[in-house]
Amino acid sequence: IPQSKEPTVTHTGFHVLFICSGNSARSLYAEALLRDLGGDRFIAHSAGTRAGTHPNPLALQVLDRNGHDTTTLRSKHLSEFQSPDAPRMDFVFTVCDTSAAEECPPWPGQPITGHWGLPDPVKAQGTDAERALVFARTYAALRRRIEAFAALPVASLDRISLQNRVDQIDAHELAKD
Repeated sequence: IPQSKEPTVTHTGFHVLFICSGNSARSLYAEALLRDLGGDRFIAHSAGTRAGTHPNPLALQVLDRNGHDTTTLRSKHLSEFQSPDAPRMDFVFTVCDTSAAEECPPWPGQPITGHWGLPDPVKAQGTDAERALVFARTYAALRRRIEAFAALPVASLDRISLQNRVDQIDAHELAKD
């Protein structure tokens, strides 16, 4: 009697999407950080709600200076992740600054969600040095959040515990920022 083979499910990592308005700095930082700090446990993506943007040169400088590979980073519109053939997201984080009236849409489905709202460094005013400092601070704030997220025992937590832990990351980091 021939035996039917069960399909083998291989888990390549949890898909994580970071959303901001332009996908030119904050969400690109988060994508690069999780790619480097999360190892093979996560597959990092980023997107923006505005079409036609490009990675900000100051953001790329900060990433380069901190040892991240920026050769594959590009600004993507959210629609790339809303098509039927797009990967199903396990986590969706918004990094839009709602206090500045930036709109980040809710994500359909059942991903674990988090809101890590940060001011857009692209809008920083001042000298080149002052603007560079804003980009560096934004990177540092996201790095702390990504480090805390990447350290979570994601595979061993139930959905409610995981959502609570994600929510605690932002609450803890807001006290530092």
